[in-house]
Amino acid sequence: MAALEEEITLSGVPLGAGPDGLLGVEPSERADQFLVTDSGRTVILYKVSDQKPLGSWSVKQGQIITCPAVCNFQTGEYIVVHDDKVLRIWNNEDVNLDKVFKATLSAEVYRIHSIQGTEPLVLFKAGAVRGLEALLAEPQQKIETVLTDGEVIKWTKVFMVFKHPVLIFITEKDGNYFAYVQTFNSCNLSKYTLLSGQKEKSVMQSFTASVDRKFISLKSLNSDGGIYETLIPTYPSDPDRNKMVVKSLLLKAVVSGNARNGVAVSILDQNHIAVLGTPLPASKECLSIWNIRFQTLQASKQLPQGTSGQLWYYAENLFMLHGKFLTVIPYKCEVSSLAGALGKLKHTQDPGAHTVPHFVNWDTSHGCGLGSQNSEQSRRILRTRKVEVSVQPEVLTSKQLLSAIKNDSEKHIEVELRKFLAIKRTSDFHTIIEDIVTGLLGRCKIEPSFYPRNCLMQVIQTCVLSYSLCPELVEVALEKADVQMLQLCLQQFPDIPESVTCACLKIFLSIGDDSLQETDINTESVCNYSDTVQDEKMEEQIIQNGFNPEEDNCNNCDKELNEKSQDTAEETTSCPVTPKRAALLNAILHSAYSEIFLLPHLKDIPAQHLMLFLQYLYFLYLKCSQNATMTLPGIHPPTLNQIMDWICLLLDANFTVVVMIPEAKRLLINLYKFVKSQISVYSELNKIEVSFRELQKLNQEKNNRELYSIEVLELF
Repeated sequence: MAALEEEITLSGVPLGAGPDGLLGVEPSERADQFLVTDSGRTVILYKVSDQKPLGSWSVKQGQIITCPAVCNFQTGEYIVVHDDKVLRIWNNEDVNLDKVFKATLSAEVYRIHSIQGTEPLVLFKAGAVRGLEALLAEPQQKIETVLTDGEVIKWTKVFMVFKHPVLIFITEKDGNYFAYVQTFNSCNLSKYTLLSGQKEKSVMQSFTASVDRKFISLKSLNSDGGIYETLIPTYPSDPDRNKMVVKSLLLKAVVSGNARNGVAVSILDQNHIAVLGTPLPASKECLSIWNIRFQTLQASKQLPQGTSGQLWYYAENLFMLHGKFLTVIPYKCEVSSLAGALGKLKHTQDPGAHTVPHFVNWDTSHGCGLGSQNSEQSRRILRTRKVEVSVQPEVLTSKQLLSAIKNDSEKHIEVELRKFLAIKRTSDFHTIIEDIVTGLLGRCKIEPSFYPRNCLMQVIQTCVLSYSLCPELVEVALEKADVQMLQLCLQQFPDIPESVTCACLKIFLSIGDDSLQETDINTESVCNYSDTVQDEKMEEQIIQNGFNPEEDNCNNCDKELNEKSQDTAEETTSCPVTPKRAALLNAILHSAYSEIFLLPHLKDIPAQHLMLFLQYLYFLYLKCSQNATMTLPGIHPPTLNQIMDWICLLLDANFTVVVMIPEAKRLLINLYKFVKSQISVYSELNKIEVSFRELQKLNQEKNNRELYSIEVLELF
C-alpha cells in the first residue's frame, strides 16, 4: 500500500518560476538539503526539515541561468551554467557568483549530472558528454556533434551500474523519438529508435527510468494519457548499430488525454510510480501513486492551485510547484502485494490524502501477472520478442545462473531466475531446478544472512520438485519458521514424511498471531464461517443431519451442559483460530500420511496446542453438520473424512493427556454426543435401506408372476 503524507511548503525567498516552471531541484551532499534553481537568475539551498533557505546565490543582471545547479559530491562544491556556455563553481562561503570560479566553454550545455560515486558529467546540446575534470582542464576543447540537424534533447538521467556511470538521454525530431545510452567504462554510445507499436502516434510528454544490471526500464507518459514502458539494454551486443525498441502499454488512461500541459511521471520504486496531472478532462490537477504491478491507484491528492507539470523525487519526498510555492510531499510505499494494492491491508492515512479504489478487469489488463513478483515485466519482455525489430532480452544459461547464485546479490539472483524460468522448458528442466535449489541452499549454509525466500518460492511453484529431491529446503524453512514456504511445500510436495508434517503442525500452532498478521499466506481454503442464519436455527433446536446440540443424548453429562448452554452456543459460532492459522492447519489436513508413522510424532504436541487443534477440528465438524451436503464452502476445503481422521489420530495419540486437562472435558463430551448422534442417524438410514430392498423384492416378485421377462446379468 502507498500513501501520501502531509505536504510541506518551502517559503522564505520568492521563486522566479517562469511559464515552464523551475529549472530543477537537485540534492546536496547533506540528506535534508536541496538546491532549487529557478528559471531566472537564482539558486537557493533549502533545508526541508526547517522549511527555510540556508543560502541564495544570483547571477548579475542581464545573465540567465540555463542549467540547473548541482552539487559535486566529491568536493562539496556547487556547479551551475548561465548563458548556455558559462560555468560557475562555488561553495557555501561564497556570496557573489560574479566573483567565483568561471569557465567559458566552446559549446552550449544542456545539463550537468552529478551522483554519488563519480565525477559530474556535462551533457552538451549537441549530444556529446564530458567529465567535469577533463572539461576544466581544457574549457575550449572542441565538442563533437552527435545529434542530427533538428534533433533536440527532451530528457536525460544518469545511473550507476557496476560502479560505473551510464547516461541515457531522449531526443525528438519530426515527431520521432530516439534514446541514446552512453557507457563510460567502455566509452560506447548506442542509439535506439523508440517505436510505438501502434498505428497512431502519440506525443511523449514526460519520462522517467530505472535500471538493473542488464536493462534500463524507460517509462513515458504520452499524450493519450497512458504510461508506456520500453526496455533498453544497458550494454548492447552491437553498440555501433542503430537499433529499434518497441513501447508496451503499462497503464491506460492515468491522466486525461486532453491535458497538454502539467503532466509528469516519476518512478518511486520497483512497483510504484507517481503521476502528476488531471485524471479527467474537467477535473483539477492531482498527484497520484499507482501500483504498476497490479495496475491500481493507491493514493491521490488534489492540487487546486495548479502546478507547472514538473515532479522531482528524492529520499521519499516528492517536490513540485503548487501555485507559486515549492511544495514537498513525503510518501510511503510498502512492499507490493495484492492485498495491499486492493486496499485490504491496515494502514494509517492522513486527512490530507485519500485512497481511491480502482478496479481492474484482470482478464483484459495488459500484461497483468499475479504470479511471481515481476511477472508483468517478464510478460512485457515476451510480447516484445514477437516484434522483429525489438531487442532480445538476455537470459543467463543454467551454468551462468548457478555461477551468479554463488556471488551475486539476492535481488539480482531473483531477477535472473525469473527470466530463466520464463523460457521454454527442456527435457532436463527438473535436474536444473534441483541444481538451482542446491546452489541456493548451499550458499544459505555458508552465509547465514543470505535467505533468498522469493527465489525458493519461485522454484517450488515450478511443480517439478519433491521432498526427496530437496529435503534441505523444508529443513531451512522449518529453521526460519517460514510458514508461507512451509504451506507451499505441503501443497506442492507429495512425499513429505510424517515427522516433517508434524514439525510443520507444531510451528503452525505455536507461531503468534502478530507474526501471522505480517505474513502473506494463501487463505483460499478458508471461507467466512460466520453464518447467523444457521446459528439461529441451532438456537431454535432444529435437528440438522441428525444432530441437535441441545438434545438429550448423554444422560450422564446433560446437566452440566445445560447449565452452560450459552457457552456451547458461542463455541458453535466462533472459529477458535484466525483465518491465516486456519489456512495453515488446512494444509496439514490435506497432507498425505500413514497412521502408523504419524502417531508417535503426535504425542510430542504440547497440551495447549493440542487443545487448540482439537477445538478447530470440532468447529469444522460443526460447520459440516450444519450443511446438508456435509461439506465446507471455499476452494479445496478439508473434507469430513479428513476432519474425523485427524480427530481420531489426536485422541488416539494423546487420550491420556486430553482426559487430564479440565478444559477438554466439555470438548470430549460434545465429541461423544456427535458420535452417538451420527451412529443413530446411520442406524436409521440402514433400516430405511433394508425397507427399500424388501419393497423392491416384492415388486420384482409381483412383476415376475404377471409377465414373462428375460433377465440379463452383466459380469464385470
